[in-house]
Amino acid sequence: MRSFIDVSPDSHFPIQNLPYGVYKLKVGSQPVCGTAIGDYVVDLSILEEKGYFKKTILGDKKVFSKPNLNTFMALGREAWKQARIVLQTALSDDNPLLRDDKELQKIVFTPMKDVVMCLPAEIGDYTDFYSSREHATNVGIMFRGKDNALMPNWLHIPIGYHGRASSIIVSGTSVTRPKGQTKPANEENPVFGPTKLLDFELEMGFFIGPGNSLGEAIPVNETYDHIFGMVLVNDWSARDIQTWEYQPLGPFLAKNFATSISPWIVTLEALEPFRVKGPEQDPKPMEYLASKGDWAYDINLDVFLKSEKETEPFKISGSNFKYMYWNICQQLAHHTVNGCNTKTGDMMASGTISGPTKDSYGSMLELTWRGENPIKLPGGEERKFINDGDTLIINGYCQGQGYKVGFGEVAGKILPAK
Repeated sequence: MRSFIDVSPDSHFPIQNLPYGVYKLKVGSQPVCGTAIGDYVVDLSILEEKGYFKKTILGDKKVFSKPNLNTFMALGREAWKQARIVLQTALSDDNPLLRDDKELQKIVFTPMKDVVMCLPAEIGDYTDFYSSREHATNVGIMFRGKDNALMPNWLHIPIGYHGRASSIIVSGTSVTRPKGQTKPANEENPVFGPTKLLDFELEMGFFIGPGNSLGEAIPVNETYDHIFGMVLVNDWSARDIQTWEYQPLGPFLAKNFATSISPWIVTLEALEPFRVKGPEQDPKPMEYLASKGDWAYDINLDVFLKSEKETEPFKISGSNFKYMYWNICQQLAHHTVNGCNTKTGDMMASGTISGPTKDSYGSMLELTWRGENPIKLPGGEERKFINDGDTLIINGYCQGQGYKVGFGEVAGKILPAK
């Protein structure tokens, strides 16, 4: 499959991908829905207006002229599949309809460098899971010792907590260093001030499509029809604030100040060729968590740190989404098994993704082992945690035969506390 748009083999956005996002022109315009092909953004509201989706379930519905993807996401998997077929057909090099219409191309295609990406959805609720066994084990060893690394419930249920949707921000948005209470080890009382142990968390998130009604669970083998697609997530974390506040109810101010996501939602259809077997689960999950088939995804994840003194970002970690112990189907099934309703646009994140080796850990907490082994940057600087002025960049992609299906990147710069 090839597009009439020239796409580099290293591009994250070939015709095999076609993610969905929301953007506006830098010169000023209302946000509209688009897809990405090579170095271009495609205005889906114009294709919709020209009748490209008329023969699909979408019909005459105006779903892409909205400032978010929620209306489209709510239509369900069959609508998503039909829209994807329309787009792949329209962008194919052997279809003359759009290929030979130079005037339409002028208003449909915009170089990525000329647009501002927005949050892709109106996010009503956000849940963060804790589903990497390697990460949970590392953190457990640090704070409870090797013999008690995993809590007794961890291998039986996908652990999660409800995050804060209001502070989810799109890639490129700067993050102000948060303030809060901390308890220095040598002090009798807590103190207030900026966090000294600011961290990133390498995660991925998925968006809910139709969702479920209150009191009705989504069976694990039906969850696929409710998951629209995935994004990269950096769930920033203030480790010293969290250490003091998290007992007994878990993270609060240490996590709710910012969560960065990549702007393009990659659909599960695009990720289908990259499904792989996940880690062996022992003990065997309960029946309501017994997902059938392989639901891990072979997604390469790289983390880069760029200080203000460096000209190029420096890679500090390389991991993979396939390491996740609890998969996305199990997470959604567990989330709703008690009758909790989910709504279109809700986002759920994986929790920190760490691999089995030291260079594949998904946080500074692990990479530096609580600051005991600082990361050395090429210019001679060292980092135990993230400093003001540092930019943290995560990118992710699946490697196909001669092409990539990628997510772009999620990046954020740390500004000093106010």
